[in-house]
Amino acid sequence: MTSSADTVIAALRSGHDSLAAHVRGLGEPDLTGASGASEWDVSQVLSHLGSGAEIHLATVEAALEGRPNPGFEFNKGVWARWDAMAPADRAAGFLAANDALLAKYASLDAATLADLRIDLGFLPAPVDVATAASLRLSEYTFHSWDVRVGGDSQAVLADEAVPLLTGTLGGMFGWLAKSDALDGRALTLRVETTDPDAVHGLRLADKVELVDAPADADGVLRLPAEAWLRLIVGRLSPQHTPAAVETAGAADLALLRQVFRGF
Repeated sequence: MTSSADTVIAALRSGHDSLAAHVRGLGEPDLTGASGASEWDVSQVLSHLGSGAEIHLATVEAALEGRPNPGFEFNKGVWARWDAMAPADRAAGFLAANDALLAKYASLDAATLADLRIDLGFLPAPVDVATAASLRLSEYTFHSWDVRVGGDSQAVLADEAVPLLTGTLGGMFGWLAKSDALDGRALTLRVETTDPDAVHGLRLADKVELVDAPADADGVLRLPAEAWLRLIVGRLSPQHTPAAVETAGAADLALLRQVFRGF
């Protein structure tokens, strides 16, 4: 029987294999070109993913050995080393670091996948392998898009990751959503997604949150699930919005882009 951890780890491997093939074809101009992350070039996104893989691996190894999380000072040292790398070294380092992380996950037996608890260092309590891997999948999937979109304005999120991520971002609205953009307004939208099909309620007020899908909404937003995910993390600018996105009533993409400004 396949566990939820197995499913997420398989998506991480598939995502890595795809992005690795893309990265191996990038030259220096590509690596120093614009990415989907507003403040980073492509090599800096790869640096973030590579350093993140190194830190995540150290965290998993600490959990396996019964040691505490390596801590913030360890993280700072890793970040500083990656920040000092040349663009080509960041790309090569990313490939090696992420592959090492995935090899570690692949080595875990069924009992470890079920029972291991990992202290990620930024959550109130240790989490299971499925949760730790899901957080990595979220980061990896969005930043993979950042790498690709510099050369392909129609890039989309990895198919295998989308259904695994659609139920995970509501809890992050506290820092992803900026309610000041609403200027005191309060709206409830019905969000209808495809691939996979789902219906959500989006409450826009002083607190932005997912709610039960309303029968009588102020507006309706219809879009592919991967575009919905990109909207939430600030990656659905006009040039990166698929033609399948539809709005009705008070569902205003310009306003939603201000609420979800990204990172």
